[in-house]
Amino acid sequence: MQFCPKCGSILRPKQEKSKKVMYCSCGYVDRQAEAVTIKESIKQEKGIEVVDPGIDDARLPITEDFECPKCGHKKARYWLVQTRAADEPETKFLKCDKCKNIVRDYN
Repeated sequence: MQFCPKCGSILRPKQEKSKKVMYCSCGYVDRQAEAVTIKESIKQEKGIEVVDPGIDDARLPITEDFECPKCGHKKARYWLVQTRAADEPETKFLKCDKCKNIVRDYN
């Protein structure tokens, strides 16, 4: 990694005619770059899909301070999953005991 002597930004490689050079957004160009490798990578984003905890519902804890938006039942089984960054709180999933509707709770 090389830095611009004018402004201190990271120099980026580019192809200039048949030669590879390092350049900066401030206008500085290093034509003396040795062994510059231009490599492009594609970052694939992963989607998160959490549906069911995959364990027996009877083993999950029950909460009674819940109202199912589908059927209005007051009891639900719940589990916690870390769906965001580690410094963010986990997401609570609630599964209605009556209609088995699954709801996310971010609180």
